[in-house]
Amino acid sequence: MYSTAKDLRFNTKELLESVSRGEEVIITFHGKPYAKLVPLNKTEKKIKETNELFGIWKDRDDLEDVASYVRKLRKGRVL
Repeated sequence: MYSTAKDLRFNTKELLESVSRGEEVIITFHGKPYAKLVPLNKTEKKIKETNELFGIWKDRDDLEDVASYVRKLRKGRVL
């Protein structure tokens, strides 16, 4: 199903109901596909299948615990 960015703005509830029924909604902006709304349960399966480390961390063999590494980097920051 295709929908415009304007439809997304004014008919969000209806579009989310379509997604909850299992439909995928492609949002167009200026007539070109821009984003896709998909049911969350399909997305969760993809996340579970991937490695715990993802993005910039997946190729780092020198890090065993990314969370502690990031915590250590943030330690000196002032919030």
